[in-house]
Amino acid sequence: MAPHSSNPPASRALVAGTVSFYLVAALAMIMANKWVLNNTDTPLFFLLSQLVIAVVLFLFAHISGLLQLPLQLDMQVCKGLIPMVGLNVIGLSFSNYTLKYVDASFYQVARGMVLPFTVGTSFFLLSARPSLRILAACAVVTGGFFVGVFLDGTKVSMVGVAFGVTSSMITALHSVVIKKSLDVVHGSALHLSWYTNLLSAFVLAPVIVLVGELPGVTKLLFGPNQAAAGEMSTLSTFVSGSIITGVFGFLMSVASLMSIKVTSPITHMVSSAVRGVAASLLAVWLFKDVVTQGRWSSIAIILLGSIWYTWIKHQESQPAQHQAKGYEPVPLNEMEEGKANSPSLTRASRDARD
Repeated sequence: MAPHSSNPPASRALVAGTVSFYLVAALAMIMANKWVLNNTDTPLFFLLSQLVIAVVLFLFAHISGLLQLPLQLDMQVCKGLIPMVGLNVIGLSFSNYTLKYVDASFYQVARGMVLPFTVGTSFFLLSARPSLRILAACAVVTGGFFVGVFLDGTKVSMVGVAFGVTSSMITALHSVVIKKSLDVVHGSALHLSWYTNLLSAFVLAPVIVLVGELPGVTKLLFGPNQAAAGEMSTLSTFVSGSIITGVFGFLMSVASLMSIKVTSPITHMVSSAVRGVAASLLAVWLFKDVVTQGRWSSIAIILLGSIWYTWIKHQESQPAQHQAKGYEPVPLNEMEEGKANSPSLTRASRDARD
């Protein structure tokens, strides 16, 4: 790592701009995904559309000279990225199913176990022994999850919760695999994002047929496409939502390169807290979700536990930072998995991301 003196801190305007972009993009991703998933029976085809749009935008950026991509695919790289691509397809698919079956305001709770699973995965796969304070923070987050699922009193889809828990487990594994996958592409987060989107699209295409979505896709594209007065048709909703999420997914993927340089873990967790509350408020406004006091309490407990965890990690890393004479920030979206449901690689490391 370069000395601190050679990496002057980013301006407040740049940090504010980066954080604001991620807040707007992540909220747009969640709301647009939920808007489409409320009107379609083909969540995997929707995901494929997002991936294809992101790939097309990557190609356009390469042709216009904005980015430099390895258009001639290296088969050794492709083989090395098999775990990454597999987890990416499964994780994004389960995230879409989660959002389809639960309210947008409950999505953060349904995927609230990302942090505990990430700590557990790091312990079992990377032998990273957590401190007692870290375990306590994970216990707080877990408590918030159980409050939202079992103690709120509001009826929730247990199928959606199951998808959310599984998605959280895959996100935790994803955070480990990303580090190894970056070595495969010689540390280039941009190339990793390009390969991941492209290969994920190829893998997902036959999966759509295997899970039985083909009749639904045929009906969507070629069936009757009528809409109620004042409302968009199902196909128009699908196309509009695909374009919105595909474009934002691409932009978040590219912008993650900037966030590595200008954001810190504390900044990320504060922005995550704001995003969580904003997402719930938007869900109430756009989808008429009912957010009870118990659900607000669950969201608050999960966010406070996550912020406490980040503060603990920051404190525990102080000696190492002092010896290295510098501070290595992480991407804004490293923890979330967005994934505020983003099909693109939104973590060059994501401690979300979402």
